[in-house]
Amino acid sequence: MKLSDFDFDLPEALIATRPARPRSSARLLVAVDQAIHDASVADLGQWLRPGDRLVLNDTRVIPARLTGTRHRVGAQGATAAKIEVTLLEPGADGSWSALIKPLKKVNAGEEIVFSEALSAVLEAKDAGQGRLRFNLGGEDFDTALDAAGAMPLPPYIAAKRPADAQDREDYQTVWARAAGAVAAPTASLHFDEALLGGLARMGVTFTHVTLHVGAGTFLPVKVEDVTSHKMHAEWGEVSAQAAAEIAETRAAGGRIIPVGTTALRLIETAARATGEIAPWEGDTDIFIYPGFEFRVTDALMTNFHLPKSTLMMLVAALMGQDRVKTIYAHAVARRYRFFSYGDASLLIPAQKPDRRSEGATG
Repeated sequence: MKLSDFDFDLPEALIATRPARPRSSARLLVAVDQAIHDASVADLGQWLRPGDRLVLNDTRVIPARLTGTRHRVGAQGATAAKIEVTLLEPGADGSWSALIKPLKKVNAGEEIVFSEALSAVLEAKDAGQGRLRFNLGGEDFDTALDAAGAMPLPPYIAAKRPADAQDREDYQTVWARAAGAVAAPTASLHFDEALLGGLARMGVTFTHVTLHVGAGTFLPVKVEDVTSHKMHAEWGEVSAQAAAEIAETRAAGGRIIPVGTTALRLIETAARATGEIAPWEGDTDIFIYPGFEFRVTDALMTNFHLPKSTLMMLVAALMGQDRVKTIYAHAVARRYRFFSYGDASLLIPAQKPDRRSEGATG
């Protein structure tokens, strides 16, 4: 299985730098059976059934991009350097791993000042990253970070424009709760309260899980044999309540539809041990590519992904490689908007036997 199998030509003009407004006005490509339908996210209910359950990632994106100054007093006098920091993940001891640019301008033990309230000391650096110890913790740190930081937009957006105040709202889901992500679960950005309310009234149910999306989600695949790729790890949790809700829906014959690849990866992780969904907490580095056996997922709502990415491999595992090539060719031809702020797809693979019939026959 070669990396080139997951490549396609994408015009740069189709990369979205701002989301649709209102959120649910984004376009929705629906792939079901062998058909492809062009719709709107606001029409999502037309493709769902009472008893279906959407699985939503409730992680909250932190303003993880910081700009600070390193001051140094040496033989040549006082010098200062502008330092760009992107927080990656917290350590168990309260420190943070971070991308630091330029890393060579900061030595271990030196302080970087981000605001009057927030600063950090570089404790160590290795392999292009640093480990920072901030002067604040807990709620004080959260407050200071919120004031000093900017939203960590994906590289393909950040290269076109800087993050601004509007991204504070746009790059966050309406149900975000558990702070810790440095990238958004972007399929979820299409939902607003009106859409959620309409789906609930028709009998669609919702389950919240948490996966803190890391910057590793943007790392390229560098091996030609994709099966040898090593996935980054991200922390996640499927609570006992979430597992019970999903199991109940499956037993009743309803479909489990994760919103976003992060929610899908998490619930499939939680089902690896026994084949059935179960409470789970920890770091997952699950890598889903063609040949993967899905144990919980019946369909997926997701945005359109980068060529040669692990997320292209995931959707190919769900729908089949040839089918995904057809879907993406349609999306490009119809000028759907791609990536984090782009449009969405609802991918419904060939239907499995009805679980209610399975239960009835023993």
